[in-house]
Amino acid sequence: MSNLTKKLLGLLPDSASAEQASDMPNDGVFAETSTAKPVVDLSGATGVGLHDAVLSGWFQNDSNEVFRGIPIGPGDTVVDVGCGDGGASLFCARRGAHVTVVDIDPQVIAAMAARLAEISPQAYATHISDGNPLPLADAVATRVLCTEVLEHVDDPDQLLGELVRIGKPGALYLLSVPDSLQENLQKHVAPPSYFQKPNHVRIIERPQFADMVTRAGLVIEEHTQYGFFWSIWWALFWACKVDLDKPSHPALDHWTEAWRAVLALPQGAQLKQQLDEFMPKSQIIVARKP
Repeated sequence: MSNLTKKLLGLLPDSASAEQASDMPNDGVFAETSTAKPVVDLSGATGVGLHDAVLSGWFQNDSNEVFRGIPIGPGDTVVDVGCGDGGASLFCARRGAHVTVVDIDPQVIAAMAARLAEISPQAYATHISDGNPLPLADAVATRVLCTEVLEHVDDPDQLLGELVRIGKPGALYLLSVPDSLQENLQKHVAPPSYFQKPNHVRIIERPQFADMVTRAGLVIEEHTQYGFFWSIWWALFWACKVDLDKPSHPALDHWTEAWRAVLALPQGAQLKQQLDEFMPKSQIIVARKP
């Protein structure tokens, strides 16, 4: 997973508690305290994005769903392939699941190992792998996560086959890829490297994504979208030419405050849903292995 996409997941609402915040990845927004509890800066784009994502179904603390329809509990074995900074993995670990993280980047895996060891020392595993094949036995997972990865790999059907292989019968899958409309927008504004290895090597249309998942042998429970806010934010980000770790610029700040105001409107939730359907940052599939 590229550094760009790693920034976009692991999100919480503005009203997040300290316990909720500790589920999130340390990606430059979080500062570790002496008690190893991350402190979340919910100002600016991060705060609005966190709130926006939870409204879309991510990280539901009341129901312990990593995404709506995918509850996590102590009886679950979770495998997160292309884990990146691991917001989803940490959420699952804090709910008592055994978590295995897989990523191609050794530094990512080292950082995740340290964080998972703090949360659940006896209930995690790590693997450095490109997923071809996954270094896991057949039918080991009750929950399989693979978010913002398929657009990077040479053979997405091969990776999906591996994801299906490691799932137990009845396993739930959380899969996501960038949506095609906003990816085509980025073609006009992003640097060429955005569409070069190790970043995105393909654009996946919505019907194509669904076909890939069903062809792999999964049953789709929900196919949805989210993240219009981020689609516009990223288009503006390239023009502003600011550092990703400190992306402060009037254009970005004004867009962020505009979206905060939209969400506060009486009809804000409805407008968000309509715009998320039109040009989301990502499309999401919740699926089940028969």
